[in-house]
Amino acid sequence: MTFKKLIGKLHLYLGLTSGIVVFMVSLTGCILAFEQEIKSFTQPYMYVVPPADARVLPPSVLQASAEKALPGKQANGVLYGVPTRNAEVGFYNFDPEYYYVVYVNPYTAEVQKVWNEDGDFFHFILHGHYYLWLPEKIGQVVVASSTLIFLVMLVSGLVLWWPKNKSAAKQRFSVKWDAAWRRKNYDMHNVFGFYMMSIGFIFAITGLVWGFQWFSQSLYTVTGGKGSDAYYNPTSDTTALSVVSKPIQAVDKAWHMLQKEYPGNKGINISIPHLKSESIYSYVNFRAGTYYKVDYNYFDQHTLKRIKAVGPYSGKYNEANFANTLRRMNYDIHTGAILGLPGKILAFCASLICASLPVTGFIIWWGRNKKKKPVKKTYKTMKPDLVNKI
Repeated sequence: MTFKKLIGKLHLYLGLTSGIVVFMVSLTGCILAFEQEIKSFTQPYMYVVPPADARVLPPSVLQASAEKALPGKQANGVLYGVPTRNAEVGFYNFDPEYYYVVYVNPYTAEVQKVWNEDGDFFHFILHGHYYLWLPEKIGQVVVASSTLIFLVMLVSGLVLWWPKNKSAAKQRFSVKWDAAWRRKNYDMHNVFGFYMMSIGFIFAITGLVWGFQWFSQSLYTVTGGKGSDAYYNPTSDTTALSVVSKPIQAVDKAWHMLQKEYPGNKGINISIPHLKSESIYSYVNFRAGTYYKVDYNYFDQHTLKRIKAVGPYSGKYNEANFANTLRRMNYDIHTGAILGLPGKILAFCASLICASLPVTGFIIWWGRNKKKKPVKKTYKTMKPDLVNKI
């Protein structure tokens, strides 16, 4: 068996193993590509018209208003967006598990909407994209393993696509649309697969960062990162003399400090600690609609002193090294948001092609196995009794 035939067998069996998962993950990726744009039309409660004397209320006021809408639950943080967006007060817990977002007018503290992940279409699609709607511990492994297989298939596909000579190369870059449907399907699999290969690599690598911790840590280390790439919240000094009577007062003070320090921000997210050992976590966003261009800040909830943290989710954006910057960009690269709307369009088209590859590949395999075998002509000898009658 030649090397190329061996690669062909590997490509086939890996494709049959992971095809359905790759199809579903790619299709859900298409839907998620324009999530924010679709929500801007279908979820008007996310937006507000700022009053003339616009004065944003502190986290304590928005927290109190949001907690009235969800009795018995404690808010975990407040997200302030651009002036035309309502603030988002987040509620999440692991046991019992729940996730709510209360949209609150940041100028009047009026509750606009209580969002629940269980009833949200895009959150349903996101679970399919991450876990294939399976239990998280099972689904994550299935999706991550299939993504790793897809990465190997991109390499094997390039080997199979590589033309033998110059004359064959002409046929590798375009689809012969006037050919029979089997030939068109074959060309679509090869040609479209080649054109989206580089983007497919990016999808797979950025996806594996969330899929396998060993892959995430290895990529972080290889790109120059030091220590662990995992997020952690540094602790507050529980032995220090507190300058406030309640944690929410410390949150308000930290928020006011950030408001003065970053007057031109595009959003501030600040946490509300519930344990004495927790610090106040915050990030300040400089580019709306993305998550990478941010400054991370941590405050001791008792003394309001800044706490120095390490890793990709710490410090100022303009001081981050290559590894930390790349890790911060991972989500926005994966979704195409790093390039704005053109990037999202590119991500949508590439995801659609990724979804088509298992389909066209399966048709190629099925067609080869269903070819009609030529009928062999056989010559039968005459029976003895017929010979006697001649």
